[in-house]
Amino acid sequence: MEATTILPILKKKLAFLSGGKDRRSGLILTIPLSSDQTSMEELSATLDYLLSIPSEKCKARGFTVIVDGRKSQWNTVKTVVLMLQNVIPPEVSLVCVVKPDEFWDKKVTHFCFWKEKDRLGFEVILVSANKLTRYIEPCQLTDDFGGSLDYDHIDWLNKRLVFEKFTKESTSLLDELSIINDADKSSSVDKDKSADCALLPSFDPETVLQTGPAWCPMEEELLAQPQVMKLLDSLREQYTRYQELCRQRNKRTQLDEIHAKVMQVVTWLQGPGSELLKTQQTIGDSMRSAQALQQKHEEIESQHSEWFAVYVELNQQIAALLSTGEEEEVAELKALQQQLSDVCYRQAAQLESRQNVLQAAQGFHTTTQELSQQLDGLLGMLCADVAPADGASIQQNLKLLEEKLQTVEAGLASLRQKGALLLEQMCSQPSWPLEETESPTTEQQDSVQHIQSVMEDMQLRKQRCEDMVDVRRLKMLQMVQLFKCEEDALQAVEWLGELLDALLKTHVRLGDDSQETRTMLDKHRKFVDVAQSTYDYGRQLLQATVVLCQSLRCTTRSSGDTLPRLNRVWKQFSVSAEERQQRLELALNFHTAAERVLQQERVEAESLDEVDSLGKTLLDRLTMPVIFPDGSEQFFGSPGDTAAAAEGVRERLLLVEERRLQLQEARLTQSFYGAFPSFLLVSFLHQQS
Repeated sequence: MEATTILPILKKKLAFLSGGKDRRSGLILTIPLSSDQTSMEELSATLDYLLSIPSEKCKARGFTVIVDGRKSQWNTVKTVVLMLQNVIPPEVSLVCVVKPDEFWDKKVTHFCFWKEKDRLGFEVILVSANKLTRYIEPCQLTDDFGGSLDYDHIDWLNKRLVFEKFTKESTSLLDELSIINDADKSSSVDKDKSADCALLPSFDPETVLQTGPAWCPMEEELLAQPQVMKLLDSLREQYTRYQELCRQRNKRTQLDEIHAKVMQVVTWLQGPGSELLKTQQTIGDSMRSAQALQQKHEEIESQHSEWFAVYVELNQQIAALLSTGEEEEVAELKALQQQLSDVCYRQAAQLESRQNVLQAAQGFHTTTQELSQQLDGLLGMLCADVAPADGASIQQNLKLLEEKLQTVEAGLASLRQKGALLLEQMCSQPSWPLEETESPTTEQQDSVQHIQSVMEDMQLRKQRCEDMVDVRRLKMLQMVQLFKCEEDALQAVEWLGELLDALLKTHVRLGDDSQETRTMLDKHRKFVDVAQSTYDYGRQLLQATVVLCQSLRCTTRSSGDTLPRLNRVWKQFSVSAEERQQRLELALNFHTAAERVLQQERVEAESLDEVDSLGKTLLDRLTMPVIFPDGSEQFFGSPGDTAAAAEGVRERLLLVEERRLQLQEARLTQSFYGAFPSFLLVSFLHQQS
């Protein structure tokens, strides 16, 4: 009988086992009668249920029944006592009827139960509540009878319900676990057959074991039937077997899932993944096509990354299983791990190699494009007409041309290096498995030929540009020389003009004596030689300019008016220098004749006249301007300078005139004093002087 079937009756508390014990350690069964009419059927059902709870060992120690009749009629008490002989076990030896104080007739009641003692099989005593402790200790009585034993009927009933639920579920769970474990044991004979993973218990074993009753010494005798502990032990044993079974099932399931995933990864990598890589063998013919191939390769890498992520996860799962697996499972797992790693690493190597080829191809195409642009820029510069304004701009253009050529040479060297790297990357790509090995594809051969063709084409273009640079360099150097000659020729004209200006403005003096004049004449000749050298240098430069213009095919140059300017200045200088030389020579003759006249004691009149004539001629020459071939005139120096030079000549003429007078007086004196003695004549002359 289960409590749930008579739960409404049990809640009425028609009888209960409080847990208290008599002096023989027998259980105390309490029947609290109320003033209402008690249903004997319900009381009988309650007693049957309560008496089914204790174990056989507990029943052997006997029972003491307390019938609380303080709130009931005597007839009801009597009926209950008589009913006890049919429902309680023979171990009941004493029935204590708690009577109300001075209510029942002692004589009648005592005589009645005494008369029925042999028929009932147990002793019935009438006792008041305060005298009940004569038979039962106060600590074993509830507070209804003045005892100290705590009893909560609702709490006891709830615990009983939990216990019965636990017992029922445990028994059912034990049967199910036994069936599942036995079924797995029979199926393990055939290793190819896997256990039916759908066999699951109706209850969670952990929950059932955790919700079991919390035993205490008092409740053990009332709630724990003999088979409960055995049931729990059996349940734990079967649950342990079931856990091992589940562990084995899970491990087998994991192995099967891992095997399926490994084969899925291997199949894709060796199939669609490899085919994707095999179709991508070209390197493109331009930077744009190489970038498109790189984008396509990144898409392929993205697809592979998803499978590589699965590989990492599988590798971790296999590593975890290897640490706990059995020998046979470990061998299988290692074989799967090795197969998966080989395929993944080989595919990763193919991806990396392809990536390296594409990066090298992008570098090659980028360098090719840059070099082509550099060659185009250099060619455009070479094809443009050179019309610089001066030699400095030509030098700058020449420097720029050399820099562009050096840039092209560096670009070509970089292209060769990157081309060699690309060819090396293409040749060092890892091969596919032996069963799939093929000879180099047409695409690969075309790529190699394209790389070599590009490098050869760039080499030819660079060589052509170098040849043109050599021609342009020579032309520009000639132009630099042309501008240099023109500049130097103009400088020669300026120098010659400066010499002419210096000659006319500063070369005025004629010297104070013959010695100084002779020196000035020598300096003048050297001055003329310098001017002659300057003129000759200018003529040579202009002749070189003509030759360079003919070589450069320059028909119109600014140097065309330089030669007339040079000739014009030179003619002016020549006329001025000739005039200057004639004046110096005339001055030299004048001073020489004057000094001779002034120094000689006897001078002829003709000599004096010659000096006087030379002096006048020189003075007249100083007043005359220089007449240039174009009819223009120019005086030497300033009027003051000319006057100073003329003053020196006049002073010398005065000296000569005085010398003339002296000579005339001497002649007159000699003729006058011719008769005087010579000493008197000398004395006279001394006095005169």
